[in-house]
Amino acid sequence: MIYVLRRLGQAVLVLLLAYTVAYVLLAALPGDAVVARFASPELGLSPDQLAAIREAYGFDRPLWQRYLESVFAFIRGDFGYSVQSGAAVSTLLATALPSSLVLAAWGLGVSILLAIGIAVAATFGPRFIRRGFQSLPPLFVSIPVFFVGIVLIQVFSFRLGLIPVINASPVQALILPVATLAIPLSAPLAQVLIRSIDEVRAQPFIAVVRARGASTSWLLWRNVARNAVLPALTMAGLIFGELVGGAVVTESVFGRAGVGQLTAQAVAARDAPVLLAVVVFSALAFVVINLLVDLAYPVLDPRLRGARR
Repeated sequence: MIYVLRRLGQAVLVLLLAYTVAYVLLAALPGDAVVARFASPELGLSPDQLAAIREAYGFDRPLWQRYLESVFAFIRGDFGYSVQSGAAVSTLLATALPSSLVLAAWGLGVSILLAIGIAVAATFGPRFIRRGFQSLPPLFVSIPVFFVGIVLIQVFSFRLGLIPVINASPVQALILPVATLAIPLSAPLAQVLIRSIDEVRAQPFIAVVRARGASTSWLLWRNVARNAVLPALTMAGLIFGELVGGAVVTESVFGRAGVGQLTAQAVAARDAPVLLAVVVFSALAFVVINLLVDLAYPVLDPRLRGARR
């Protein structure tokens, strides 16, 4: 219990630091969202009118005062209003989150399955298959996400005509974005799994189990996989940051509505309230996933139960 409370305290500290760094960086940019949104000569607003708008959004108050008010507002669940659209940030996030969560969940799940398949084929297959699959993780990790998306659209939509770009069903609209996210994410997972499996297979107890007549599949699923999964589990938690960044690019490439597209629009408009909310939610998701991964260690490895009390 003490360990869980300590990890929860660390999670709150990480969230506060992430919010503070994002707030300071956004405040350090020249100008502000009011200038970016309302100072266009086409709108014809006078300096007094711009000053009134700045006062309405609180940009005329000192930075420390705005920071403290913003922190306490976030704690109360008040994320403010978008300078660009005037809508409540909580409403914008509630609209964008479901689509992004579905994309992220499927992307992470498919990347894990792909990594397991690559690792098994690269470890237990014939020599020429092992060499081919061992070269896949470096190839996958070196390809940018946007390039993967463009290639998949060109091949499967325009060349083969298997997945329509326009009027696609919800399932069809999810296939290529999920593949775009999963391919690069599977690379580091597969690399860690391949190395972990090699290290576990070199342990003396594996030779003993093999000498007793255990089959390759028995060794893999009952002895090797359970001991090799911990490093891969750690990597799965860490790549969540790449998942968020990849979702932003993927939603932009495929024109999907979601947090990624909301973030891109907020960056273009310098919409600080929306950007702060996205940063906090991304940090919260990252912290929660890594906390769950950390708490899963003692369940998967009994040797850690006593060490973390």
